[in-house]
Amino acid sequence: MKLIAVGDNVTDLYVDQHVYYPGGNAVNVAVNCKRNGMDEAAYIGIFGDDENARHLQACLDLEHVDHARSRKAYGETRVPRVNLDAKGDRVFVGGNPASVQAILRLCLTPDDLEYISGFDVCHTSCFSKIEPELEKLKTACDISFDFSEPRYHREGYLEEVCPYVKFAFFSGARMDRSEVDALFARCHKLGTEVVGVTMGGKGAVFSRGGQTYAQGIKPVEAVDTMGAGDSFIAGFLTEYLRSDGDMTRSLDYAAGRAANTCTIGGAFGYPHGV
Repeated sequence: MKLIAVGDNVTDLYVDQHVYYPGGNAVNVAVNCKRNGMDEAAYIGIFGDDENARHLQACLDLEHVDHARSRKAYGETRVPRVNLDAKGDRVFVGGNPASVQAILRLCLTPDDLEYISGFDVCHTSCFSKIEPELEKLKTACDISFDFSEPRYHREGYLEEVCPYVKFAFFSGARMDRSEVDALFARCHKLGTEVVGVTMGGKGAVFSRGGQTYAQGIKPVEAVDTMGAGDSFIAGFLTEYLRSDGDMTRSLDYAAGRAANTCTIGGAFGYPHGV
């Protein structure tokens, strides 16, 4: 089992704690897949040239996630600013708009695509500005895509992305079941095989080819919900490959991994003082 993640990296700054943690959807999924038992996990993205980027790369090395094919640019790492509320839920309160991740877009070369073709699945997201590369990327391996928040659920964006994606993940805490079912139908019609909506405390609902599956949460004493959704994705993808596509097992494992992430600081640990 081998996964590569392509796209964003950030360092989440916890304003009240005066520390930052490594993160970003693509980085989080790669790290968690490796922790879950993937034989190999890798990451391709654009790093800045600051201390935040050096910390990110050091953490990936510690987690045995290869990042040798990433690019490096002169500029700042993206730093979302975060506060935690009394329940441990993250609240974003701004960031630095001129980071290298905001200014530059990753372009995949033929050598990149040949490398990616050695993996079972490539994960990326709406935060990675990778949409122009999806058609090429699909020729290399199956694609997993996180659509995240509702502004990326609009019809035009689905039409741009879904034809190239095998696994689609959405955040939909405020969606009702009729909205979820309509989203499933739209994505399947556009060519996506497996579609899932995580709904916060209501658990998750998934559809594979029109057959639906529900998964409840695994209760824990949460200290920080940062990265829980990314851990869910990583858990699902790992177990899906390991179990040869067993949806029930994959969802149960994903819920457990998301719950575990809520018991640690940051998306996967490694606090760094500011």
